[in-house]
Amino acid sequence: MSSSSAPPAIRFRDLVHPVVAGLISVIVNYGGTFILVFQAARVAGLDPALTASWVWSISIGVGVTGLMLSWMAREPIITAWSTPAAAFLVTALATTSYAEAVGAYMISAAAFVVLGLSGCFERLIRLIPPGVAAGLLAGILLQFGIGAFGGVSIDPLLAGLLVVAYAVLKRFSARYAVVGILVLGLAFLLVQGRVDLSGLQLQLAAPVLTVPVFSLNALLSVALPLFLITLTGQYMPGMLVLRNDGFRTSANPILTITGLGSLLMAPFGSHAFNIAAITAAICTGREAHEDASKRWVAGIAAGLSYILVGVFGVTLAAVFMAFPATFITTLAGLALLGTIGGSLANAMADPKSREAALITFLAAAANIKLLGIGGAFWGLLIGLAAYAVLNGRLPERRPAHPGRGETVSGSPPVEAVGATPGP
Repeated sequence: MSSSSAPPAIRFRDLVHPVVAGLISVIVNYGGTFILVFQAARVAGLDPALTASWVWSISIGVGVTGLMLSWMAREPIITAWSTPAAAFLVTALATTSYAEAVGAYMISAAAFVVLGLSGCFERLIRLIPPGVAAGLLAGILLQFGIGAFGGVSIDPLLAGLLVVAYAVLKRFSARYAVVGILVLGLAFLLVQGRVDLSGLQLQLAAPVLTVPVFSLNALLSVALPLFLITLTGQYMPGMLVLRNDGFRTSANPILTITGLGSLLMAPFGSHAFNIAAITAAICTGREAHEDASKRWVAGIAAGLSYILVGVFGVTLAAVFMAFPATFITTLAGLALLGTIGGSLANAMADPKSREAALITFLAAAANIKLLGIGGAFWGLLIGLAAYAVLNGRLPERRPAHPGRGETVSGSPPVEAVGATPGP
């Protein structure tokens, strides 16, 4: 999984940007989507102890697997809980007992372990043309880029300050633009008294074991949808994020390790964790570090942050969720501008796949939702169909593991992607 050559030495000054990128990804994850976990727990009628156990299990699981994978691969492999699965559980847990749901979590996780060991998913990923993959990523991230400026109509002072500060820092010190807006934004919120930390009490989380119950009803109504939603809504775009920024780690160990982690943590409440997509893009692009070979530090930083939150359970998660929504959306959008721009450039680079990539971009941006499956899957399906029709053939399988920096079917090398100028 790791490169055969020794990774370059990491100096202290190389730590700042990837560590901040990892921290931003954690803040965005907790501040943006973690409320779904609390909503699902409320629907299921879980008491505070079981809810805290869910927070503990998913945070520790995400942190440990992300840290392990990033260290082993020396690539920024960011893991996260399945957001579309959490949204699905908000309704599913209303008609399924919690013990049956835990059994379904375990079945779904075991299926991911089997899929990872089989190697089928990696072969599928290599069939996707680079232009289509880049168009898909740009389409998925488009709403986050729009959100960076949409906050101006809701909270003009905060959003405007962040946008202006980002542009100024980009002009005079591009490397510190994201770091600067994070620090400036937090300082602004504290001065305004909009983040209340006075009642914060750090309390250790205590995991609670739930004995799983296996039933055909939970298998069909929870485990199967959970597997499909996580595969299409998280693993597929998550792997394409890595590929778009030039990282070539096989999907097989990622599926296997995250699936095994989900299996072990399911009895304590964890519904599913997997490779991240949106928050991963914050850590895999040029904003995390100019040198792509040093971005893996972001994965370590994110993993340690998740473990810290997990140890203190609901307490720290509540702190992240206390940040104003405008701060989270603007911060995420600005941190992803470079990735969005690079993805659009890569999508339009090859004339042979340009129109198919454009169709993929628009279809993914439309966020089509059919049959309970999210927009990433349909955007990819439409893009691949367009590619086949426009080129008169299906995509060809790409090489499995090119060396770092080599071109793969027209995609730019790691160094080239990392050096793509930001907007």
